[in-house]
Amino acid sequence: MTDFFPGQEPLKDTIPPHDIDAEQATLGALLLDWASASEVVTEMRIHGEDFYLTQNRIIFKALEVLGKDNVQVDAFTLIDKLKRLNALDKVGGEAYIATLTNTVPSTANVKYYAKLVLDKARRRSLIKISSEMKTSAFDAQKESRFIIEEAEKKIFALADSDQTIEIHDMQDIVNRTIENVYNRVKNHGDCTGITSGFATLDSMTSGFQNSEFVVIGARPSMGKTALALNMMEHISIDKKIPCGFFSLEMSYEQIGQRLLSQRTRIPGTKLRNGMMQVSELQKLQDAASACYEAPLFIVDTPNMQLVDLRTMARRLVHDHGVKIIFIDYIGLITVENAGPAVYEQVSEISKSLKSLARELNVPVVALCQVARSAEGEEPNLAQLRGSGSIEQDADVVMFIHRERKKAESGEMEPVQDAKLIVAKQRNGPIGDVPLLFLNSITRFENKVGDKENAPV
Repeated sequence: MTDFFPGQEPLKDTIPPHDIDAEQATLGALLLDWASASEVVTEMRIHGEDFYLTQNRIIFKALEVLGKDNVQVDAFTLIDKLKRLNALDKVGGEAYIATLTNTVPSTANVKYYAKLVLDKARRRSLIKISSEMKTSAFDAQKESRFIIEEAEKKIFALADSDQTIEIHDMQDIVNRTIENVYNRVKNHGDCTGITSGFATLDSMTSGFQNSEFVVIGARPSMGKTALALNMMEHISIDKKIPCGFFSLEMSYEQIGQRLLSQRTRIPGTKLRNGMMQVSELQKLQDAASACYEAPLFIVDTPNMQLVDLRTMARRLVHDHGVKIIFIDYIGLITVENAGPAVYEQVSEISKSLKSLARELNVPVVALCQVARSAEGEEPNLAQLRGSGSIEQDADVVMFIHRERKKAESGEMEPVQDAKLIVAKQRNGPIGDVPLLFLNSITRFENKVGDKENAPV
């Protein structure tokens, strides 16, 4: 098979990658048996733009239209369609259509041909992305980190396009569903996602699910960071699941101190002033040993820009295998264009974090402040600070609520009743999770004797 439109050969190193034989064989297979060949092509997510030759691109798109219109697809209906589109001459006329059906004896190898077409198309896309990166790099008006983030986004989108589309019939769906249910029964209802460490919460949510955007809201000093650290400790230290934590408010040293205080149950004041007993030092050493090998990765950049956060999140997932990401907190993320109103900025951040969760296929758990009107009362969805888009974009929204009660000494009570209000869950129930808050070690524990939260 040869190119139907021969012309002057350009220099070899300037020819974009392509395989004309594979393109013609793919089109020929579609003309021979549209019913079976089109299923393979659809599954592999081939588009008209993946064909190098313009005439092949036009033909493929015409075939797609015929298929959608439930027209019997063959050489005659294709020629008729191209005539009505005034495109027959553009593709080389009836003679070229005839050559397509003569290129392949059957549709048996259509998947092989289609893979070759896709491979060359992706190589051309890589060349295009590289060219755009080069042009952008010479543009002094653009900051380098935005150029890098845009390039990463395009590269990951290209990698994602390599995934084939799977079409499942009801037999497959029912069989898979029944199998999953029986497995859960067999495993006594174990979580399908990443467990938070709070059994009552996990029973409601089945754990943190991939691609979900989860928001934890509360007024300042209610324990948002403490709760996130409790969950992160359980996930990374106890369960050994790689976890990423973006701290825009606290340094990594402060986070390390909080983690050790929670795990050893030694008050943070003692860790700060060093007034500890020998037994407490031993506890600290044991806890440090447990934490040492934990797959926990902390980024502690204040006022991090959204573009940098997305770039670093991709790196954590692809380089370190991170399975869940925590962000503390939404209000400290900045956007490139600081001009829009706060509402628009928060909307952009919220949509971007939801998109990031889907792109990386991991849960993204973001902390968020609620409005002042929530002080002293149970917060609700309308009080999420900054934008109603957070409520709209989030798959799960939960609020921390506890009373700011002081003991007779004037200090906060060492143990306080608290609860986690699951106010929204796209795929599950809502309700309250009773908790206890241990003030001296800033730790939440389940009020009903959750084994996962037993003292260490």
